Amino acid sequence: MDGVLVHEERALPGAAEFLARLVDTGRRFLVLTNNSIFTPRDLAARLTRSGLNVPEESIWTSAMATADFLARQMPQGSAYVIGESGLTTALHEAGFVLTDTEPDYVVLGETRTYSFEAITRAIRLVEKGARFIATNPDATGPSAEGSLPATGSVAALITRATGAEPYFVGKPNPMMFRSAMNRIEAHSETTAMIGDRMDTDVVAGIEAGLRTFLVLTGSTKADQVERFPFRPHRVVDSIGSLVDLV
Repeated sequence: MDGVLVHEERALPGAAEFLARLVDTGRRFLVLTNNSIFTPRDLAARLTRSGLNVPEESIWTSAMATADFLARQMPQGSAYVIGESGLTTALHEAGFVLTDTEPDYVVLGETRTYSFEAITRAIRLVEKGARFIATNPDATGPSAEGSLPATGSVAALITRATGAEPYFVGKPNPMMFRSAMNRIEAHSETTAMIGDRMDTDVVAGIEAGLRTFLVLTGSTKADQVERFPFRPHRVVDSIGSLVDLV
């Protein structure tokens, strides 16, 4: 989503045309994001403000992928959650009970304000045997003032305190792409991934068996591509360059 369709709340060149072409041709698609703060409804509204029409059922977040994964692992399980409505809503809808008393899992996501008390509680629950799950490994997130600590940084704090490594569900884990494909009944041989990061989007797409396209409107710049030991199928300036391929 960010870096491909939008940047700082503004639609990127060709994004509206690309989405319109997907709809016109009847292509099944999902817009993916590692951000676990917002619900699909929140994100759909944000995209609408940017001039992009994406229905909420066409949005797949790391929170939703995490909830889907946990529901398959332990149906009707319980979790202690550090996160915002995007994560708590997804887990509720997956049938999980949210509790701080002997939960099956400690689930860590992004939040606007990390509470020392909540992190301490998470550490103690993990020490008592709760399984440690995190929505994504992103170490920092953007803000107008600069970088903010994100899920990966707080996960490292909990790991250092407990010795327990979390299982990250979001990108670059290809699990997120596989769950997304299940959502729209897609097959890897006929599915493509468009992303702006080599170290999360492209590597996860390759490991999931997808055709991968890197756009240069986000994190990874053209001169950085050669530094990686893997390559996307194609590198383009923006998503607008891919409209004619749909």
